Amino acid sequence: MRGVLLLSWLTYSGVAHAADVLTSPDGRLRVTVGVKGGKPFYAVCRDGKPVVNTSYLGFTLDDGDFCNDFKVMGRTRNSKDETWTQPWGEDRVVRNYYNELKVKLQQGGKKKRLLNIVFRAFDDGIGFRYEFPQQQNLIDFRIMEEKTQIAMPTDAEAWTEPTNGTVYYEAVWTKDLLSRKDTVNTPITIEVGDSLFMALHEANLTDYASLNYTPRHLPGAAVTLVAALTPWQNGVKVYAKAPFVSPWRTIIIASKPGDLITSKLMLNLNEPCRIKDTSWIETGKYVGIWWGMHMKDYTWAQGPQHGATTSNTKRYIDFAAKHGLKAVLVEGWNYGWDGDWTKDGDKFSFTKPYPDYDLEGLQKYALSKGVRLVAHNETGGAAKNYENQLDSAFALYERLGIRAIKTGYVNRLMDGKEDQHSQYGVRHYRKVVETAAKYHLMVINHEPAMPSGLCRTYPNLMSGEGMRGQEYNAWSMDGGNPPYHVCVLPFTRGLAGSMDFTPGIFNFTNKVLPDTHPQTTLAKQLAEYVLLYSPWQMAADMIENYEHQPAFSFVESVPTDWEKTVVVNAKIGNYITIARKDKASDDWYVGSATDVDARDLSIDLSFLDKDREYMAEVYADGPGADFRSNPYPLMYQRIKVTYASSLRLHLAPSGGAAIRIKAF
Repeated sequence: MRGVLLLSWLTYSGVAHAADVLTSPDGRLRVTVGVKGGKPFYAVCRDGKPVVNTSYLGFTLDDGDFCNDFKVMGRTRNSKDETWTQPWGEDRVVRNYYNELKVKLQQGGKKKRLLNIVFRAFDDGIGFRYEFPQQQNLIDFRIMEEKTQIAMPTDAEAWTEPTNGTVYYEAVWTKDLLSRKDTVNTPITIEVGDSLFMALHEANLTDYASLNYTPRHLPGAAVTLVAALTPWQNGVKVYAKAPFVSPWRTIIIASKPGDLITSKLMLNLNEPCRIKDTSWIETGKYVGIWWGMHMKDYTWAQGPQHGATTSNTKRYIDFAAKHGLKAVLVEGWNYGWDGDWTKDGDKFSFTKPYPDYDLEGLQKYALSKGVRLVAHNETGGAAKNYENQLDSAFALYERLGIRAIKTGYVNRLMDGKEDQHSQYGVRHYRKVVETAAKYHLMVINHEPAMPSGLCRTYPNLMSGEGMRGQEYNAWSMDGGNPPYHVCVLPFTRGLAGSMDFTPGIFNFTNKVLPDTHPQTTLAKQLAEYVLLYSPWQMAADMIENYEHQPAFSFVESVPTDWEKTVVVNAKIGNYITIARKDKASDDWYVGSATDVDARDLSIDLSFLDKDREYMAEVYADGPGADFRSNPYPLMYQRIKVTYASSLRLHLAPSGGAAIRIKAF
């Protein structure tokens, strides 16, 4: 029976246990939920085959276990099939179609405490979360451990980023057997087989600690992933007060790698938009006084090389206006950058500009050119100092007509004491986003909490970092991001939300670190605008490097808000091709990239409308292109195509292609 919740009897060691069965709307996924030996558990099958073996659930609280001695007291069932529209995104319309089971549990003993576990089954995976109902025997409590398990039937290879030793989620993603992994943050992308791919993450991270998983060898599975929440410094994971709910634990289950990218499971598990009028929220592209700091041409601090000057900013405003870009980001405009700002973040002022930077005059000048400033707010990790200035700073920006801020938290600890990804940090990030919404400000968050779909509820949270971005191609001592990096990010960090990777470097010369530069070709830099989604995309290079560059015409034209997204072909870490339809026209844009190996790909254009003709403008690697020795050759072609056409692309080593397909 499809889409129906069933009660079944399962036998463990000769003892019968009642269990509920939840199926996905299409009937392929089957989630079994129950209590075994007093322990809550679940298991997942797809097409009758185990995807997740019996996995146990629960907590350790400050006064003892909250994972044993449970019995089922009741259950409720629900289903929903609806569509909703995103203010911006990779797809305009989202279908939210699921079946739900809520199992109501009571723990034995004198306290008889209550716990609900809610499961939702979608066609492309499941989500579950814990509910702590209001009750006399559990009011204020502390979560010391979350004991959620994901028991894998096979020891599959997974793309992960290590938790230990990694700051700001900025490590290289690597593939290996799950059993060989240390504790890793989510998303975790697992290649189980040729037709089974899984991604583990969380949704609606609210007043809770960020999720990590530790692989363990436990009975009943090849390897079991056990939740490892990011703690406060005193060891507590979460401070809570009933009624209380945890974030959703999500498992996307897909047949193809591209299905991971197009899944909307995480977004659907977040609350609907709370901003009544979203008309002020927009998307676009921007330039910035930033790359010049990494190249040591400018400084953030005051002095003879100060980059954030009135005259320099006017150059960038003029460039943005000339090329149809919407905004200019300026780093180092405000007091606090002098000295060691990572140690003295409490000296940052978010309203007081340096004497050589006319904040109000520049914003007026920008508005006269059809451009706006993006207010950069680096905190140095001093969260309380920032919170104390949020209202005054955001009120100033709103009065001036500034619509966007880019925040930063370059410090391992917030306020010198708590991890950014602990409940302490999560509370701070939420406060910034909610306050920004009050003042009609969009937020691009660097050094963030790992995104979990909050942009559905607060669509002013536009984009974030949380990865090794373009900046590592400027100053990292390992030479820059590896060639496969762009072919991995959409299947890993990109599953958590939009990425402010800051693409578009055109000049690969680095006079400070000659061996460190983008490990890509120029054509692959163009492809990143399609492959690495962000509603606000940066043209990251210094503006003089774009002058007299024909390739910049693609950057000018590529949209940042999409009607529909199609993954044309992909092998995680090797190659990827994504096609996206412009929300504002019938045009399509395609990005394709490869790893260190040159590659010939056939791009099937069957996603195009059948009754239309198109002109494909192809920017691809030219003769002799190679990221190691000659990244610049670029070939431009115009080709008439229809939905029945296919394009043959040759991608150079770590090369790519960017295509605009314009409807007649």
